[in-house]
Amino acid sequence: MVSRNVLEVNNLTVAFSDQDMGGGEAVRGIQFNIKQGSTVAIVGESGSGKSATALAIMGLLPDQAICKGDIRLLRKNGQPVLLSKISDRAYAKVRGNDMSMIFQEPMSSLNPVISCGEQVMEVLVRHRKMSRSEAYSECIKLFDQVKLPRIQELIKSYPHQLSGGQKQRVMIAMALACRPQLIIADEPTTALDLTVQKEIMDLLQDLQNRFNTALLFVSHDLSLVSQIADEVLVMRDGEIVESGNVWQVFSRPAHPYTMGLLACRPRMNIKLKKLPVVSDFMSVERSDGRFSEQKYKSVGEALLKNARSQREVTEAHAKIYSQLPLLEVKNVSVSFPPQQQSIFLPNARKRVMAVDDVSLNVYPGESLGLVGESGCGKSSLARAILRLQKIDAGVLTFRAYEISSYKQSQLRRLRKDMQIIFQDPFSSLNPKLTIRSSFLEIMKIHQVGKNTQERIEKIAEILQLVGLLPDMMNRFPNAFSGGQRQRITIARTLLLEPEFIICDESVSALDVSVQAQVLNLLNHLKSKFNFTFLLISHDLAVVKFFCDRILVMKDGKIVEEGMTDTIFNGSTNEYTQKLIQAIPKGELEDIRKAQQLRQQHRESLA
Repeated sequence: MVSRNVLEVNNLTVAFSDQDMGGGEAVRGIQFNIKQGSTVAIVGESGSGKSATALAIMGLLPDQAICKGDIRLLRKNGQPVLLSKISDRAYAKVRGNDMSMIFQEPMSSLNPVISCGEQVMEVLVRHRKMSRSEAYSECIKLFDQVKLPRIQELIKSYPHQLSGGQKQRVMIAMALACRPQLIIADEPTTALDLTVQKEIMDLLQDLQNRFNTALLFVSHDLSLVSQIADEVLVMRDGEIVESGNVWQVFSRPAHPYTMGLLACRPRMNIKLKKLPVVSDFMSVERSDGRFSEQKYKSVGEALLKNARSQREVTEAHAKIYSQLPLLEVKNVSVSFPPQQQSIFLPNARKRVMAVDDVSLNVYPGESLGLVGESGCGKSSLARAILRLQKIDAGVLTFRAYEISSYKQSQLRRLRKDMQIIFQDPFSSLNPKLTIRSSFLEIMKIHQVGKNTQERIEKIAEILQLVGLLPDMMNRFPNAFSGGQRQRITIARTLLLEPEFIICDESVSALDVSVQAQVLNLLNHLKSKFNFTFLLISHDLAVVKFFCDRILVMKDGKIVEEGMTDTIFNGSTNEYTQKLIQAIPKGELEDIRKAQQLRQQHRESLA
């Protein structure tokens, strides 16, 4: 049976008239098709036009957007409809019934004051004209299909009472409620742990194959795309610069931009000194009218030239671990008051133990990784180390001084030596202050620099060090991209010249290309200033690249620790193995196996 095109996009252009929305063309004359039951992935950096394309198809662009071109959808009744020509009222009937969308952040997509069951039933009543009782029965079936536990309880629960993975399953149930021809998934797993991400993607593929649904998957994660897509569209500056089946694009990328995206992913099978970045593969026009030479001609060449030998690793570790620890954590416990009654703790009486008798050492110049799923206690432990969270028991020692008993005046002096880089740089910067004002305030508090002029000169120097222009200090945080804001938070940390820095999921929300730049920057600063890092992350590929040693945390306890290569190559802990197996590798052999498994699964359902 020949699959028909469910979606045809021809010469789509999206432009914004409002400069606050970015101005200019976000999408420039692109075209592609999606066949029934197939998965097409759109990949690219932030601002490449991925989400604008998805929103244009769904008819959800803001009023400031000007959309041109043809978007044709095959409806469930077998009749095609030209979406670019229908009214808003007709679009509303198509949306949810014939096509649906799974958004990046389920908490902001679900209504916080309506129960999860009610939100799914609303779709069934509106589009499938069911009665309340019929919608309730169908909601139970949908929640069962997306493998939600305790269905009767969850139907009555509100979004804030569910975990991130459970909220995303509710969104998938809502998207599948009307058995649409097309599902658009826009970065649906970005904020999820790798194990939850794997469960969600396995579920989405299983349901897609079962109902022969077409899937448009929008992501910047090429490793994930390699495991689930049939075809790949690579977008840059609003244009599709390369397209083809997943094997073709990953094994023989033709465009330098695609090569850069593939090369900048942290690798599982090779130790790198430095991650290649997109600019290493691009020829850029210079002021004299000529084009600069590409640094690398292929992904293989980039990886080979940046490989780190075992001898280099051994020598670095011998130097680090011949020293006394910079930080010692001994038998530390952190607990919280019992939560109000919830679906997780219906009869909670005792305090919730977030960190349970944890001990660890961190050595000068070391990069120590702390990994585990959400809720395991990673961030609580980090806050306890920095004395931002009260500890119930245990001892904290920094530079041989016991800091667990420090008073506020002593802690203020300590802040200069122990810093943290948070996950979301925008929420950790004051939106009402320019970068200059924000930095000057910190420098005055900690008495860095003799006067304002000297402090401004230091700010300019630090901004250049992290790859930003000095005059950017006069801008507000909203004038920067996500990657630039993260560089600013790193620069703010460097102002105080700390010895110890905690990175709490500080690269998890970044594009893979920006992530590579930030990780390279942190590594450069580590070698230049001998910084000591504690990297908290659920992305084990990032941890493998950046860290010398790893601690694995589960339910408030350290369940395994060891050198990075030892953990990844020979872990005997079942939980650690589960985390490692959930990593989308993106290697060619893994892509081949994933394609074979998808084909076998489809044939078994045929």
